[in-house]
Amino acid sequence: MQLKTILSIALVSSLLWACGNEKSETVNHKMAEKEVVKFDYNVEQFADIKILRYQIPGWENLSLKEQKLVYYLTQAGLSGRDIMWDQNYRYNLTIRKALEKIYTTFEGDKTNENWNAFEAYLKRVWFSNGIHHHYSNDKLKPGFSPEYLKTLLEATQTTLEGEAFAVLFNDKDAKKVNQAKGVDNVALSAVNFYGPNVTNVDVESFYKTKVSPNPEKPLSFGLNSQLVKEDGVLKERVYKSGGLYGEAIDEIIKWLELAQGVAENKAQGDALGLLIEYYKTGDLQTWDDYNVAWTGATEGNIDYINSFIEVYNDPLGYRGSYESIIQINDFDMSKKMKVLSDNAQWFEDHSTLMDAHKKKNVVGVSYKVVSVAGEAGDASPSTPIGVNLPNANWIRAAVGSKSVSLGNIINAYNNAGGSERLKEFVNDQEELELEEKYGQLADKLHTALHEVIGHASGQLNPGVGETKETLKNYASTLEEGRADLVGLYYLYDPKLQELGLVDDWKSVGKAAYDGYIRNGLMTQLIRLNLGDDVEEAHMRNRQWVSAWVFEKGKADNVIEKITRDGKTYFNINDYEKLHDLFGQLLRETQRIKSEGDFAACKALVEGYGVKVDQEIHAEVLERNKQFTSAPYSGFVNPVLVAETDANGDITAIKVTQPETFDGQMLNYSKNFSFLPEVN
Repeated sequence: MQLKTILSIALVSSLLWACGNEKSETVNHKMAEKEVVKFDYNVEQFADIKILRYQIPGWENLSLKEQKLVYYLTQAGLSGRDIMWDQNYRYNLTIRKALEKIYTTFEGDKTNENWNAFEAYLKRVWFSNGIHHHYSNDKLKPGFSPEYLKTLLEATQTTLEGEAFAVLFNDKDAKKVNQAKGVDNVALSAVNFYGPNVTNVDVESFYKTKVSPNPEKPLSFGLNSQLVKEDGVLKERVYKSGGLYGEAIDEIIKWLELAQGVAENKAQGDALGLLIEYYKTGDLQTWDDYNVAWTGATEGNIDYINSFIEVYNDPLGYRGSYESIIQINDFDMSKKMKVLSDNAQWFEDHSTLMDAHKKKNVVGVSYKVVSVAGEAGDASPSTPIGVNLPNANWIRAAVGSKSVSLGNIINAYNNAGGSERLKEFVNDQEELELEEKYGQLADKLHTALHEVIGHASGQLNPGVGETKETLKNYASTLEEGRADLVGLYYLYDPKLQELGLVDDWKSVGKAAYDGYIRNGLMTQLIRLNLGDDVEEAHMRNRQWVSAWVFEKGKADNVIEKITRDGKTYFNINDYEKLHDLFGQLLRETQRIKSEGDFAACKALVEGYGVKVDQEIHAEVLERNKQFTSAPYSGFVNPVLVAETDANGDITAIKVTQPETFDGQMLNYSKNFSFLPEVN
């Protein structure tokens, strides 16, 4: 399966490869954002998290029917919220409900350090949709003792006992997703996609027996089920109405049927009908039929993502996490970005890929800038800024794909922070000025190139299996790095100026290269604890891309490591040669994917993407201590309020903003909890 990024670019923007939330608003006039009325983007900050708000530009321009469609789709998305919690860990719902009861009913002392630690822990759990960190996958550590929690439980007459209590404080289930080499990744991952006694060998042997009716259109086996072992026999528990998560899925179906009733056109309505049928039956052929129909439904102002989609949380890349994103088209920006879609074949033809690995016909690549109207599941509170779907290689080749950039999310990131961290890590004034003038534009173009051209590029050799089978636990990071490299290669190309996307292609390209290397070799390390390996797929890909070109360019001093006043900087001396190195690595990563070369993929990722230079890491953490801005950002969602007449018919839908993070989380738990604690 050709994987796509919904996290990698988001994390890039919210951190530092191009310092998305730390740039000035000076951007190229051809892609400048509309002036925004003063709006308070910041909600609060705790631990390593910053909570932001986003607006829904253009809402007032939608018809009431279109607003109803958005409202119904948003309600459908939120109805499946608890599925994501249960998928992340088997005790998450039990733990959350206990912690929320304490939070809302405790009447004791709330001024001491223990209560402050409890409150911060609960907010971290809310943000991560469970007890494991949303990015590092490490289990969150409470800042209070088991004894203190017991006093809170007793004071509020709340029950949390057995393993669900003990796991908060012991070493069990320490990693949600364990991607380490040489271990049983399934057995050592706490994610609830597999029964506790299921192993790597079990999974691989189970799916080797699965045969698609049409080998040229392989079904996404395992995408919508949990694999468990009962009496020594492996079996799937399918997510569907009447099956696993059926109570929440029935609510999703209810709202999707209302959405289908106000669909903008027949194609959109037909696609929604197939999604409803898929939720009712769990049939994977229906899932493919839906994706074909959804990909072809390109007309209208509203679009959406809803179902079990991304496989990043599965250590072996089979099972999809529940997510929902509702989108409103940004016509002005989409028109400007459509030029990339229209020229997709040119980019494929002029890439560094071997001829055998190039697509002769890049089909149906569409790219839009959209405004998010609501998110749920794996997309919230931590959200992507770019999405490319569907994931099935054969659908992408035969029908095409949809790529979107979440414009209002990017705008919120860019307007919620400062520039002090950027100034600390740039090498010189020239690099700073390039970033401040062209950084946001470079970000947008890299997102577009990554999603539209990158994920659509290249093809597998005949007879080579899907990447989750050939490249196994390295498939996600290889694909994201490959798409990054497509973007990087073309960011330093006069074609962008010829297409009217930039006024100064060299300056934009330099800003992009500076930011990527700075983040890949240094600044993303603020997300790790000293001594940790890099485990998250997107962090790995940024490091192995950056480290590979740094090493291969040493002979020509392409990238220079500079030490000044006890601080390390990386300075690019030759952008042309770096461009060539990106092209060489792109060619090799596509070869690895096309041939299914597991040994080469493992050597690349393990050799460049996993281990961290401990001296630089310690230095980066020390230099970062001066900044109060949290390294991770996420969002509360606007609240859509339906106003009705005496007959219960909707007469208007208003957009309001939540005042607090805890208020929205508690509201969601009150109104969208449809699953039992144990599923």
